[in-house]
Amino acid sequence: MENHTLTHEFPKYEAKIRNLKTEDEKFRNLYVNYEEVNALITHYEEGGENHTTDEHLTELRKKRVHLKDEIYAFLNQQ
Repeated sequence: MENHTLTHEFPKYEAKIRNLKTEDEKFRNLYVNYEEVNALITHYEEGGENHTTDEHLTELRKKRVHLKDEIYAFLNQQ
């Protein structure tokens, strides 16, 4: 199972991520949304019984990619 936490995805921004999630409300919202979606995906992928459809899981993965792109853009503009 791949690790998709933001600090794993963007290791060179680890300190910046830590600071922004406490200092910037917009970033904090993106961060929380990303972590929630990532946790849901992990739950569904690791569960012995999958309580969702393949389509729902695919939509969650697309949402995670979209949020990751937004976060990356945010990190690069600061």
